[in-house]
Amino acid sequence: MARRKDIDGSTSVPTFYGKELRWKREAAGLSLEALLEGSFYGKSHLSDIERGERRMPLDLARHVDQVLDTDGFFERHCEDVRRARRGPHAAYFEKILEAERHAESIEEWCPSTFPGLLQTAPYARALVRSAHPSASDDWVEEKVRARLGRAQLFEDDHSVPEYWAILHESLVTDPIVPPEEMTAQLARIVELAERRRITPQIVPRKCGAYPLMAASIKVMTFPDAPPLIYTEASYSGDTIDDPALVKQYHKAYDRLRAVALSPVTSLAMIKAAAEDYRNAKQPDRLE
Repeated sequence: MARRKDIDGSTSVPTFYGKELRWKREAAGLSLEALLEGSFYGKSHLSDIERGERRMPLDLARHVDQVLDTDGFFERHCEDVRRARRGPHAAYFEKILEAERHAESIEEWCPSTFPGLLQTAPYARALVRSAHPSASDDWVEEKVRARLGRAQLFEDDHSVPEYWAILHESLVTDPIVPPEEMTAQLARIVELAERRRITPQIVPRKCGAYPLMAASIKVMTFPDAPPLIYTEASYSGDTIDDPALVKQYHKAYDRLRAVALSPVTSLAMIKAAAEDYRNAKQPDRLE
């Protein structure tokens, strides 16, 4: 039998918290499965929390406190773990950064910018600089590297999520970066689509009213945890786990998908636009 790897609780707040959770669970003589009985979470999710690789959701912390009779310890401290920073991403995005790595599926709708997971360095740099015009070059580059690093999940064959991106036509036809940079940005999307890592769809600008017109959302499902919705504005983000709201957002996303062009037509449009930018032409708008 392989010797279980110990947890070094000194390396970070999450690992300290996770080590305490494992100690309390084992002291109570409970397996991972036994501790989770009656919750909506899976064994792998709790195991990741014990190793400090995932943060404990509030509802799970309350469940653990009740089962282990720990007088609210894990509920009180799960917020401390959530606030523990792990990198240059915005604090409100930390939970989603973690969730992306464990997601079974990710579905995004981005009406105004290409999703962070699909951005090239020049495109990401333009967005970061526009949002933080006084920031130093080093600070901007740190943000850009962190954003590009998220796309590593498309390269890990053992854990690639099913990724669906619905994009507004204006992202393709109304560039915010020079033509050569738009060529590279669109080529990146084409490359991922042709490797079957992503499925892009385009919402035509003249399709009339459509669902989620006023929202940018990310829908995430997991093999071992309830689904999440993430909505984002310029300087803030909100994670939604209320089952009724999650269901409502997911239904709206499905209706939006029905409005969009087919994946085949959308990819052809993106390829044609990339070729136009490569030849210093303005892509035609769909009429």
